[in-house]
Amino acid sequence: MTPEQACAALETSLAESGLEWSRAGDRFEITLPGERKLQTPCRISVSAHAVDVNAFVCRRPDENFEGIYRWMLERNLKMFAVAFGLDAMGDIYLSGRLPLTAATADGIDKILGSVLEYADTSFNVLLELGFASAIRKEWAWRVARGEPTHNLTAFIEPLGLSDPEATDTVN
Repeated sequence: MTPEQACAALETSLAESGLEWSRAGDRFEITLPGERKLQTPCRISVSAHAVDVNAFVCRRPDENFEGIYRWMLERNLKMFAVAFGLDAMGDIYLSGRLPLTAATADGIDKILGSVLEYADTSFNVLLELGFASAIRKEWAWRVARGEPTHNLTAFIEPLGLSDPEATDTVN
């Protein structure tokens, strides 16, 4: 398969997918919708011999770097087609590289499915591990002011936010 054929296959597959996407030359920008991570921006780049996939998952953690890195490395051993990695700023990405021959409708569906699954199911864990202090502060601030806490309820049990006064205000 040539790079041009791979780009054409990607364009056809993405057009039929119902996803938000755009193309600039040999690069495709795709927005994957999720449940925990509401949107995962993903880039697919086609080169002479491969299809590269990169998706932003989470900004650089505020704390517990060792715990996050260990969790990502352990998780990488169980993943299909992509792996967690860091950019120069310490932001967390999912990245993978496939041969051009994998740029079929089925191959594209599998790689995007992997990115979506791993980004979405990992998002809250990464937040718990790398941003626990900030989440606790935000929870306390919202509770003290009677602000809605519904988008933080996933962290009540893992971060010990189930204070009797606090749980009464969950919206």
